[in-house]
Amino acid sequence: MHTQEPGAVRHHSVIIVGGGQAGLSISWYLKKAGIDHLVLEKHQVGHAWRNERWDSFCLVTPNWQCNLPGYPYAGDDPYGFMKKDEIVAYLDGFVASFQPPVREGVTVTRLSREAALWRIDTSEGAYSADQVVVAVGGYHIPVVPRAAERLPADIVQIHSSQYLNPQSLPEGEVLVVGTGQSGCQIAEDLHLAGRRVHLGVGDAPRVARTYRGKDVVAWLDEMKYYDLPVDQHPLGTGVREKTNHYVTGRDGGRDIDLRKFALEGMQLYGKFEGIDGDVARFGAGLKGYLDEADAVSESIKDSIDKFIAANQIEAPTEARYVPLWQPPSDQARALDLRASGIAAVVWCIGFRTDFSWINAPVFDGRGYPGHVRGVTAAEGLYFLGLPWQYTWGSGRFSGIDRDARYLFDHIAALRAQAGQPLMSQAA
Repeated sequence: MHTQEPGAVRHHSVIIVGGGQAGLSISWYLKKAGIDHLVLEKHQVGHAWRNERWDSFCLVTPNWQCNLPGYPYAGDDPYGFMKKDEIVAYLDGFVASFQPPVREGVTVTRLSREAALWRIDTSEGAYSADQVVVAVGGYHIPVVPRAAERLPADIVQIHSSQYLNPQSLPEGEVLVVGTGQSGCQIAEDLHLAGRRVHLGVGDAPRVARTYRGKDVVAWLDEMKYYDLPVDQHPLGTGVREKTNHYVTGRDGGRDIDLRKFALEGMQLYGKFEGIDGDVARFGAGLKGYLDEADAVSESIKDSIDKFIAANQIEAPTEARYVPLWQPPSDQARALDLRASGIAAVVWCIGFRTDFSWINAPVFDGRGYPGHVRGVTAAEGLYFLGLPWQYTWGSGRFSGIDRDARYLFDHIAALRAQAGQPLMSQAA
């Protein structure tokens, strides 16, 4: 690793914080244009894909949607769903295709404005830059409820980002809390391995894998849903707070139907509310959560039906979903952890953002950066890879190229306006 002299500040025209698909994508454009820049990565390029996904993890969107700059998916299974190792290989191939200037193992501790430059304090010393792109996504601090502190000490508890496989958990039954994409897929992973699973269900929506002869993602792509800007979405920027629809690409792709799991022996509960002694408590809303998730899935089918009819598309008809199971009227709201043999709890209730290391007046009261397509009010400060930064695909393999290109155009125009050279001199 490069060692700086004490007190030295190395300057680059652009510094990118984060070496995931977002940071690498903007690097691709900058390198192609000959603009001096550096990517600072706290761990290893693609760290989250390598180290924060379980062994059976796979994409929930088809491979053909993977379209990093100059590097579209070129495998032999465009309608399949890449597994974890394949995703890492795809990202590594992208890196090899253009050799970005990356420094791994460098933690950025503070970003602040000094005169006309941005100062970036790191674990290996200070840098400065004319422009900075913060490309660390929006999932930083794993959320674990305070109630976790009251779990019996001999029950193993982990966050979804730490889950690897069923064998990594102690023998016994498992409580999974949360039904976003991670919660549902981890519950399924355990269930398919023969583990007895108890699932605390939340208000996440679901979507069908296929409908009327085609993957639902393909229909939504044809309907231009993935081109819909956040400011034109019916929920506006509020869509950024919504949980993703659960579905899976496992074994070629299929629905995730919690009612089917219940018929097969998985125990479903309402939303987790807390722990009293050895008893986990849940709300009474299980039926409502299941019904609403189904209603969202059926409403998406409604929109597909309208699109097919309006465009006179030939497509097979398909019977609509009929619920396979209903919660009993005396739905259980308590789970005795001891009596049930619960050996582990997996918390799948998401992440919080943490931009506390950035000293710039661009954040709202909840710590979210104010921006328009990633451009902030602070000159030369940009964000890239945030969920719904501009469209549904922002931060994903499908839409990051568009966002990166937009920011590159903005950076290039600003540099030209200021008469800044492409290649910088050391400060």
